[in-house]
Amino acid sequence: MTTIVIEIFLIAILAGIVGSILGLGGGIIVTPALTLLFGVDINHAIGASIISVIATSSGSAVAYLRDRITNLRVGMFLEIATTVGAITGAFVGALIAPRVLFFIFALLLLYSAYSMIKKGKEEVPEGVRLHPVAKKLGLQGEYYDKAIGKSVAYNIDRVYEGFGVMYGAGVVSGLLGIGSGSFKVMAMDVFMKMPLKVSTATSNFMMGVTAAASAGIYLLRGDIIPTISAPVALGVLVGATVGSRIMQRLKSKTIRKLFIPVMIYIACQMIYQGWRG
Repeated sequence: MTTIVIEIFLIAILAGIVGSILGLGGGIIVTPALTLLFGVDINHAIGASIISVIATSSGSAVAYLRDRITNLRVGMFLEIATTVGAITGAFVGALIAPRVLFFIFALLLLYSAYSMIKKGKEEVPEGVRLHPVAKKLGLQGEYYDKAIGKSVAYNIDRVYEGFGVMYGAGVVSGLLGIGSGSFKVMAMDVFMKMPLKVSTATSNFMMGVTAAASAGIYLLRGDIIPTISAPVALGVLVGATVGSRIMQRLKSKTIRKLFIPVMIYIACQMIYQGWRG
C-alpha cells in the first residue's frame, strides 16, 4: 500500500507540473493514471481529480498572482458564463444529445489547434484592438514576461465570442461531467486574443474556483477517498509550484507546442466518445 501511495504521489507531481504550465489542471493525467495504472474506481478517480484541480490552482496561484500574470477581472467575468452554462447543462441534459455536443466541441478544439499552429512563432499578440466591453470593464492588462525580459501590455478583443465559448464549455461540463480547461484557454487565447501565458494562468485560477464549488458534492457522495486524494493533492501541489516557475521561463511558442497535441488528443477522445454514444 505504501508503494502505491508513493507512486500516486510521483505521478501527481507530474500532473501538477503539466497542469500548471498548460492551464488544464491535473485531472487530464490524474484520472486516466488512477483508473488505468492502479485500477481505481472511476468515480473515486474523478473525486481525486477534482482535488487535483484545486491543488493545481492553489499551487500556481501564488506565483501567477504575485507576478500579475493571472487576469482576475477576465477570470471572474468568464466564470459567469461557465457557471450559467453548467446550470443550463444540468437542466437540459434530457433535451440535447451528448454525442452532438461531443462532435461540436471536438471540431472547435481542432479549429483552435489549427489557429495555434498558424500563430507559429508569435510570442505575444500584436495589433489587437480593445473591445468596447473590455474597455468598459477594464479587462485589459499588463505583465512582466521573464522569458523575453520585458513588460507586455495587452488588449482584449472578441469578448462576446469568448463569453459564448465559455458558456458552451459550461454546458458541456454540466451535461457530461468533464473538465473544460482546454476550452478556457481556447476562449482566451484564440478568441479573445490574450497572451498564452495569461490565458493559462487565468485558466488555472478559474478551474480552482469551479472545482472548489463542486468538491463538496463529491465529498458528500463519498467519491473523495483520503488514501487516494491525499497523495494526489500533495503531489499536485508540489508539481504546480514547480510548474508555475517553469512556465514563466518558457516562451509562449514553446507552451503552444506543448498545448497543441493535448488539444488534438482531447478532440480525438471527444470524437470517439461521440461516435460510441
